[in-house]
Amino acid sequence: MTILAVSGATTAHAQAYQCRAPQISSVPQIVPDQRPRSMPVTGYTLALSWSPAFCRTRKGSAAHRVQCSGDNGAFGLVVHGLWPQGQRSWPQWCPQQARLTPREIRENLCMMPSARLVARQWVKHGACMTRRPETYFNVTRILWKSLRIPDYDRISREDGLTAGRIRTAFADANAGWSADQIGVKLNRDGWLEELRLCYGPRFRPARCDPRRYGARDGQAANIWRGL
Repeated sequence: MTILAVSGATTAHAQAYQCRAPQISSVPQIVPDQRPRSMPVTGYTLALSWSPAFCRTRKGSAAHRVQCSGDNGAFGLVVHGLWPQGQRSWPQWCPQQARLTPREIRENLCMMPSARLVARQWVKHGACMTRRPETYFNVTRILWKSLRIPDYDRISREDGLTAGRIRTAFADANAGWSADQIGVKLNRDGWLEELRLCYGPRFRPARCDPRRYGARDGQAANIWRGL
């Protein structure tokens, strides 16, 4: 297991807009929706969701109040999850050695602004990487805080925006990253949904396989502005 090899995080530059984490009194119950899958871990994906697009139709949703109501601050890119990868598939729903606590959920809400999302990512993915949720979220936070997020609000106004431009903007802002290590997920109408950052087994940037790479560089793209 190489998860504890993560080190040398730089000054935090990941996106946060005066987030205020609410109090959490309980841990959402997560029921697996697929069969468990265990396999050797060969790399990782840090998935970053574009919150303005996610919240576009969810501003009045009680289930997404933390992220979308504006009461707890506004969000740009947020962490969807840190996912272990296998050679041809990915491990999931592994047996849990420890349970998540309300305190651990609250500590991560400015990075992952949904209690259910935090709980699900630990149960589905984190338990396949480490025995303790604290370790899983500490590693996720180190990776997240090491990133510089481009001004995608400004970039969204450029004419002829493409998936390749979204990629290169991120690579240009982050030393050590190249465009082929950055996946771009667009919805069927061409709007940005997610960046997927590809890492090797020791958490160094690595080339994305086609499944994670997503939209081709020349594909037309749009970025919803809702900040």
